[in-house]
Amino acid sequence: MSDTQQQRISKEVTRPRSVERLVAGQATSDGAGVKLTRVLTQPLQRRLDPFLMLDAFGSNDPGDYIAGFPDHPHRGFETVTYMIAGRMRHRDSAGHEGLLENGGVQWMTAGSGVIHSELPEQEEGVMEGFQLWLNLPGRDKMCAPWYRDFAAGELPTFTTETGAAVTVIAGESHGVAGAVTRDATAPLYLDIHLPAGARFAQPLPAGHNAFIYVYRGEVTVAGTQVAVQRMAILANDATADGVVIEAGAVPTRVLLIAGQPLGEPIAQYGPFVMNTQAEIHQALADYRDGRFAPISG
Repeated sequence: MSDTQQQRISKEVTRPRSVERLVAGQATSDGAGVKLTRVLTQPLQRRLDPFLMLDAFGSNDPGDYIAGFPDHPHRGFETVTYMIAGRMRHRDSAGHEGLLENGGVQWMTAGSGVIHSELPEQEEGVMEGFQLWLNLPGRDKMCAPWYRDFAAGELPTFTTETGAAVTVIAGESHGVAGAVTRDATAPLYLDIHLPAGARFAQPLPAGHNAFIYVYRGEVTVAGTQVAVQRMAILANDATADGVVIEAGAVPTRVLLIAGQPLGEPIAQYGPFVMNTQAEIHQALADYRDGRFAPISG
């Protein structure tokens, strides 16, 4: 690395965050038996507010995923589905339909309530991707449902002088604005591809919760090695101004996710996330009585 490159990193992040702890995801299944790894589980919701869940799914065995996720409801939060291999067809009760392909993202705001399905389609037998759940503030939980599909070519990207190739799904990185912004939670969602031995620096507001997930290779963060299929929760430190991620001896791919905590009560019952148990009971009644609004596309 040249002195100029090192100086640039130093200017961006002078006091990098350390790793608070490493987390191994839990193998589970969802939908009609789709096998996946739940990386961000319910006990971590408070620590990683405003994020509620992160699932990693990937298999070259269609039997692990082909049954998909039949019709199911959501209320009170947003889902971000990122496909890095294979395709996912989605439909909703209003008749909208779309096909999420390699490298594409669907950003869905469930708001007051949606019923939709997500059905994998084979592409040379492989399906791989992630679904992130992002909480909504109480004032927005009953907003009108919304979604948008972003093809891979619509997602902003850039490459650093050190060779890091970055896709900016949400937030802003190195002057590049992402596909989506949210005022209340200010999410940052980056997919970072690092050549062997390369490093990447990202400024982060001190008050934001942040974590990384390594899905290829391995990285080092502030002296802590993070192996493949591990999440590293970044320590909250009022004196820190960002994170520096260093790849190991092989090319590495890592998600960096951060956001502004809402600091609100979390009441969850399956696919409903509200602020109180009374609101959960209302969601169950509304779903039972057919009062969920169809998605607006």
